[in-house]
Amino acid sequence: MMALFNERVFSFPKPVALMKKIVEQATKDNDTILDFFAGSGTTAHAVMAQNAADGGNRKFVVVQLPEALEKGNREQKTAYDYCHGIGKPANIAELTKERLRRAGKAVLEGECHPDWNRDVGFRVLKVDTSNMQDVYYRPDQIDQKDLLATVDNIKPDRSPEDLLFQVLVDWGVDLTLPIKRETVQGKTVFFVDGSALAACFETGVTEELVKELAGREPLRVVFRDNGFVSDAVKINVEQVFRQISPATDVKSI
Repeated sequence: MMALFNERVFSFPKPVALMKKIVEQATKDNDTILDFFAGSGTTAHAVMAQNAADGGNRKFVVVQLPEALEKGNREQKTAYDYCHGIGKPANIAELTKERLRRAGKAVLEGECHPDWNRDVGFRVLKVDTSNMQDVYYRPDQIDQKDLLATVDNIKPDRSPEDLLFQVLVDWGVDLTLPIKRETVQGKTVFFVDGSALAACFETGVTEELVKELAGREPLRVVFRDNGFVSDAVKINVEQVFRQISPATDVKSI
């Protein structure tokens, strides 16, 4: 830890060498290792190190609550000051992420197996409420004047990335697949693993954009329910894909 941080930001981190030995003995090359109490992130560090040693392609899932660090706690003061020094919120999860960034860089700078893909990347996902608006009323409890308030079914503070990962979870798509962002017909479109999924959550989607996406023949495509430039375009989407890319699964949220 001193080699990574030059400070004692964790009091009792697990030894990387011990966790690396456990990973080596208890897993296969393509296994996924789960640590539900990530803490300092030693397990993830050990997975990267063992992959570098034997050319494996193991993945890790580490979970850590954003447990706040207390400036007045003598054992946590160093970590608290460190988080503020790098402009991050003072909690354990932020230290875990910073440790993994530094550990990945250190692993790449060391001796690596010639067949290793040199992948030390990771994604950070946070548990949150649904992206969809909360609707608690029965039809007989809604007045006509209230209908306009329910036109947009997505909460206003949600980003396109929030919607994308909801779709990945709903469809059971691997969250670690590569994601590419492209501009198509002036709109931002996400392509997951090439053609596994195409997603556009912007408004003003035209039939020309729908046809261009259909021409790429993705396995799945998803749009925002109220994202089409007109009702006619929305109605024609499935017909366009049926003609150009009949194997594509079409969905709106």
